[in-house]
Amino acid sequence: MNKFHELSAFIAVVETGGFSAAGRKTGESQSAVSKAVNALEKRLGVALLHRSTRKVTLTDQGQKYYERTKLLVDEIQVADNELTRTTLDVSGLVRIAAPSTFGRLHILPLIPGLLSRHPGLRVDLVLSDAVRDMVDDRIDLAVRVSSISDPDSVVRRVAGTALVCAGSRRYFEQHGIPKTPADLADHNCLIYNGMTEWSFTAKEGRFSMPVCGNLSSNSVETILAAMMAGVGIALFHRISLVGEFHHPDVITVLDAFMNEPRDVSLVWPKRRFVPTRVRRTTDFLAAALSERI
Repeated sequence: MNKFHELSAFIAVVETGGFSAAGRKTGESQSAVSKAVNALEKRLGVALLHRSTRKVTLTDQGQKYYERTKLLVDEIQVADNELTRTTLDVSGLVRIAAPSTFGRLHILPLIPGLLSRHPGLRVDLVLSDAVRDMVDDRIDLAVRVSSISDPDSVVRRVAGTALVCAGSRRYFEQHGIPKTPADLADHNCLIYNGMTEWSFTAKEGRFSMPVCGNLSSNSVETILAAMMAGVGIALFHRISLVGEFHHPDVITVLDAFMNEPRDVSLVWPKRRFVPTRVRRTTDFLAAALSERI
């Protein structure tokens, strides 16, 4: 029996809740669907479904198998649909993940241009400072402003940025300005996302400096607001300070030690087939970000 037919029958049973309903969805008889699922379980050597007179539910192994194979079947369906359309027809949902501040400042302003170029697209923009699991969260494309060492992802570098250490004029008037990274031991440092060691560079190379303070947060927006309010010194990517960087009350310090660049990259899950809508979105954002940053 055709493996894809077995898999399609299994997914139909899971999503409709029974063999009869799956038959109606696929246009096959209940016995044909049951035969396909039985053949699949026999080939795999595991029970994928709990069967009773009232309902059909997944076993633990069936749940894991469904989560993995559903993604594959969806991609095959997308590929089939794309081949039946004109190559100029770019449509469907693209789920994009980006850091909150970076996404607000640099991705959101690009969305109108993307949708104008491809009216058939629908964009779900997920802004979060947490690094999302692209497979579990069904992310098509992620924007990362950090080093990436994920063998299951494809990475496309599009721009670079630098780190800056900054505080408000009010804070420095009260506490003085640090001249070297070692001076941070005497300052209140605002901790973003658990980063209690800040990286610097000198003639001797890269080094880290432990820091501490009375405020920490997993939100760049919170750290930025606290810095502006004079609570302490914070470490940012330069692109996160688009407006604040030129604010008369914001002062950057330790600039001579902040020479290490950070990559801005577009990332998508490693897979043989990348939908046209994701490829076109990636190309658009790569070109626009390289000009913008």
